[in-house]
Amino acid sequence: MSSYCVSAPSHPFHGPYHDTEYGFPIEDEAALFERLTLEVFQAGLSWLIILKKREGLKIAFENFNADRVAGFDGNDVERLIKDASIIRNRRKIEATIENAHRIIDLRDSHGGFANWIDQNHPRPKDEWVKLFRKNFKFMGGEIVGEFLMSIGYLPGAHQQNCPVYEKIAACNPAWLTMSGEIKKAV
Repeated sequence: MSSYCVSAPSHPFHGPYHDTEYGFPIEDEAALFERLTLEVFQAGLSWLIILKKREGLKIAFENFNADRVAGFDGNDVERLIKDASIIRNRRKIEATIENAHRIIDLRDSHGGFANWIDQNHPRPKDEWVKLFRKNFKFMGGEIVGEFLMSIGYLPGAHQQNCPVYEKIAACNPAWLTMSGEIKKAV
């Protein structure tokens, strides 16, 4: 991902994401749900496609309100399959709806999605992948790794010489508190 710090800043889509979102810690449930969903939809596609479809995904999935998305049914799936403003992949749409249910469940079991992530930190990436596969749908190593890197739980979002790196470090992301042993395993 090191080349992202070189190529993204001047790009109309990648630049704003790189400079203000990628790697910054977030705790808001809707923002976490959005980021997880974007990573699910990105599987097999370029990140640029996702950034271009982001607004359509936000509208289609009710601003990533887990309660609303969990209420989607088969008619909503069919409606979304026909929505050209998003990536029309049935498995990814159904996974997003199921993941909304899982996020709601985490409110009762852990006090919310952000708390669940925090309570499972730190751990090496391979353990994160197993945990996400157990608790969410459509999870693979790249999806989980990029999701956690994008929200500040795994290192590597930015090169140390990238101006954004210091801004993120000032926010005290979770990966900065990882033990040396865990950092090496990541």
